[in-house]
Amino acid sequence: MGTGYDVVDIESAHQNKVVVTNIPTYASDAVAQFTFSLLLEVTSQVGLHNQLVHENRWAQAPDFTFWEKPLLELKGKTLGLIGYGHIAQKVAKIGHAFSMKVIFYNHRPKKVPESWIQQVSFDELLRQSDVLSLHVIQTPETIDLINNDTIAKMKTGVIILNTARGKLANEADIKNALNEGKIYAYATDVVKGEPIASDSPLLQAKNCYITPHIAWAPYETRERLLHMTVDNIKAYLSGDLKNVIN
Repeated sequence: MGTGYDVVDIESAHQNKVVVTNIPTYASDAVAQFTFSLLLEVTSQVGLHNQLVHENRWAQAPDFTFWEKPLLELKGKTLGLIGYGHIAQKVAKIGHAFSMKVIFYNHRPKKVPESWIQQVSFDELLRQSDVLSLHVIQTPETIDLINNDTIAKMKTGVIILNTARGKLANEADIKNALNEGKIYAYATDVVKGEPIASDSPLLQAKNCYITPHIAWAPYETRERLLHMTVDNIKAYLSGDLKNVIN
């Protein structure tokens, strides 16, 4: 049950007359929320400073304030979205609310009514983005989409967010770019193999934020997932199919 279907052999299902459906929108709001949670952790360092206060570092500070790492303001920065489906559209609105410039690339051009967002080419998105967020499905064409070649086209100091699929990013290339300072931070809720391997390159990278595939998992979204799954099954049994992939 879920939105992604990269774990299903769609061709074999089709050949064997097995209907495959998905649940396309059950967690769109939750994942968009989590995408920005990752970004705000990178830019505002709430978790780090909360920990330091509890370790008595603030009490020992010579001034009324202190910070351990740089804090970044989002206003005026460019948010680039690779893919422009349900989740990306919600992330775009949040970025706009933070006074960010929002751009996107989609493999099929899309008409958008909002004047504050701009559709650009893939290379132009890489070139312009201060924050780059991944919102495409995993296909043979998108595996290792973020690699040495695409990273080279990005701004030095770019922040990359991934709440889509771990295989979209070449993790060894990400690690090297983080450790060399080309990428400022990589914040991801997904990795190449889950659960994460103890020898994952990401665990050896500087400024890499990793959560255990929980963007989809609030109570409300899990409840919605079950209801929408039942709706798909009822639709199949009635002959009125919905959310069909194949």
